[in-house]
Amino acid sequence: MKFAICNELYVDWPFEAAFSHAAQLGYQGIEIAPFTMAEHVDGISDEQCKSVRKIADANELEIVGLHWLLAKTTGLHLTTDKELARKKTAEYLTKLIRVCGKLGGQIMVFGSPQQRNLEPGTTLEQGHERARNIIQSLVPELESNQVTLALEPLGPEEGNFFLTAEETVGLIERIGSEYVQLHLDVKAMSTEAKPIPQIIRDSQQHLVHFHANDPNRRGPGMGQVDFGPIMKTLRDINYADWISVEVFDYSPGIDALASESIACLNKFSQS
Repeated sequence: MKFAICNELYVDWPFEAAFSHAAQLGYQGIEIAPFTMAEHVDGISDEQCKSVRKIADANELEIVGLHWLLAKTTGLHLTTDKELARKKTAEYLTKLIRVCGKLGGQIMVFGSPQQRNLEPGTTLEQGHERARNIIQSLVPELESNQVTLALEPLGPEEGNFFLTAEETVGLIERIGSEYVQLHLDVKAMSTEAKPIPQIIRDSQQHLVHFHANDPNRRGPGMGQVDFGPIMKTLRDINYADWISVEVFDYSPGIDALASESIACLNKFSQS
């Protein structure tokens, strides 16, 4: 297992300072929210990608990839009945795939609940079909850039679509591409009826990426979730990919969040 941290935690820190801080704490990778580079994908230049990649290299960090793909966008939606909006969504995601490739990333986590939730009048079946069509259209670009789109189940407090790992795996298997797989998030899994270790075991065939956090929106080890059984299950299934720290409550401060999170992951990574 490899440990990374999501860069939006660093808020307005320059990339040089943020990446250096993460590396000094022992993180091996950095996961990027595109809006930290520009609010729209068209604002992310090739030169900026080269610069960010150079900063990561200087700090001996790997760029894991992208998440929060559609944050701060308008007019984009995965399951809407508006054909033009779906077309624009596919075009936007295509551009993000290229950005991810230029950064050297290999994973794009699709969460973005506001841009995927079922609108009034849209059935679950219609939502699945519209999502499948868009995601299927991205496969050639994913293959070309060697990027995997990792679909993220999210809990009911955030939306009404892809609420469980089982539902999300169902769509992944309908698409049938090795470049469309599953991402799991501890905060989200905590809302499911199944215990988290069981979700991991049941989903292991498609699991390619993992976010460590707590339902209290802070980092691993900073809430009620016991990460011992979670990390043991990941070891048991021979998960060897990234575990990225993703937090939403920044009130403890950047130093505490980043340092306590990796201390928790290190504690349980070998025990």
